[in-house]
Amino acid sequence: MEKESYITIPHQITDKSFQIIQEEIEKIDPDYRFENQLQEAVIKRAIHTTADFDYLRNLKFTHNVLEKIKGVLMNRGVIYTDTTMALSGINKRRLDKLGVSYHCLIRDPQVIEMAKEKGITRSMAAVEVAANDSRQKIFIIGNAPTALCKIIEMVNENQLETAAVIGVPVGFVEAAESKQALYESNIPAIAALGRKGGSNLAAALINAVMYNMDIEKLGDEYGRHTKQ
Repeated sequence: MEKESYITIPHQITDKSFQIIQEEIEKIDPDYRFENQLQEAVIKRAIHTTADFDYLRNLKFTHNVLEKIKGVLMNRGVIYTDTTMALSGINKRRLDKLGVSYHCLIRDPQVIEMAKEKGITRSMAAVEVAANDSRQKIFIIGNAPTALCKIIEMVNENQLETAAVIGVPVGFVEAAESKQALYESNIPAIAALGRKGGSNLAAALINAVMYNMDIEKLGDEYGRHTKQ
């Protein structure tokens, strides 16, 4: 391509992307409605990250989860991810500014030892260790269904308190089942039903909430064309 024929300015690329996303949504389902502006921003960010419009239907939001996530972010809570990849994709400069802590415990010596002793995955052991943190917590799970199952199990047994869970593990073994269980639980959650998901999506979802916490006050960040 000739340089003059493609966009080279970053924010113009982003703006064009979100314009195309809105146009595609209108083609796919002219009657599609988002529940609110923040949910719209999060779903569109998921599509922007993955180029997958299935998330219009597959991405589910339960128990006022977006407000729960905002509460943790605005009150100096803590984020735990199941992978270093998910953590690396989160905007830590924004988290630092908010005073929010963030951890991936998968390589923590205590977690490694616990996993060996109990014969469980490191992701499960990481959840057990994180449960000892008394702060408001968000778990962000993009790869490990066993972590998601452990969270649900410990919450049901009153061994873990979490404000919200972003549960989008990708794969063929227990991924869909774990996300369905999260969706059906009493835990405030964003769940990507089915096999699709991943650490990149998990990071994009929490970033989208951070970037758009004041969307109702500030207006449209990406040139939305929401039908009223």
